[in-house]
Amino acid sequence: MRWLYPQHRGYWKRKGEVRMNFIERALVGAIWGASFLFMRISVPEFGPFALAALRVAIAALVLSPVLYSTAARTQLVQHIKPLFIVGMTNSAVPFCLFAYAMLTLSAGFESILNATAPLWGALIAYLWLRIPLTWLQAAGLLIGLAGVVTLVGDGKGGEHSLSAWIAIIATLGATLCYGFSANYAKQRLTHVLPSVIAFGGHFSAALVLLPLAFLFWPAQPVSAAAWHAVGALGILCTGIGFMLYFRLVKRAGAAYAMSSIFLVPMFGTLWGMCFLCERVTLRMILGCAIILIGTMLASGTVKLPARPGPARRV
Repeated sequence: MRWLYPQHRGYWKRKGEVRMNFIERALVGAIWGASFLFMRISVPEFGPFALAALRVAIAALVLSPVLYSTAARTQLVQHIKPLFIVGMTNSAVPFCLFAYAMLTLSAGFESILNATAPLWGALIAYLWLRIPLTWLQAAGLLIGLAGVVTLVGDGKGGEHSLSAWIAIIATLGATLCYGFSANYAKQRLTHVLPSVIAFGGHFSAALVLLPLAFLFWPAQPVSAAAWHAVGALGILCTGIGFMLYFRLVKRAGAAYAMSSIFLVPMFGTLWGMCFLCERVTLRMILGCAIILIGTMLASGTVKLPARPGPARRV
């Protein structure tokens, strides 16, 4: 009955928290990986602008309970300009680019390219914020680039059409926006509640994209399947996904929560293969592995063990 003692109860409580954090990290990766599946289903009928506008508008509604807090409302008003910039670079522009690329690329292929976002983040931090790179991080950037070249060499399942190349460039442009947004938010919104950043960014993106949605609204009736996919994209993948992510940040730390990004390519490829019967090539698997290794090195997730110092004489 030793486990009933207070010190043992504390041990099992910590073990339970570690297990819950692991489950939530996997859940965030699975949810964000599913966003590429839902985009692939809905974008042919909605188009990029209408899809992105509905996605951020629904997410803003899901995240709107944050406004019940007086502190959150105050921060929202005080930081409206940087929140707008984050909304443009972390939601509006990348969501449109991802949706456009999804007209050509497979869900699995695009989810793998999405893993390059931390590479851009490390490079922008070095060029803009003058944050020095270790030789290991620099090697990670080169390895990640080699992974992109390996993956892109596969084209769209082996087809090297102009539309496929444009879609690949659009996807990399979206991940570049993510890299800029992460560094900008770190500089300008350090003391702002993460939930305020999430709501303010999606709300700002919705204000900009909704007029474009009306302008480019599909002429043909949209199927129920596409509407369901948009609802899942906005509610589950964006709204609830961000809520789970920020809860994980609070409980386990930002570095642990960000590691869920490494699970997105695996789940994105898995969902595309299971529900869309997408083909997964050996080159895609190899490119994904190389990109993830480079990303972990460049982002500082993997570090060399510190060398022991010289022994002190007594």
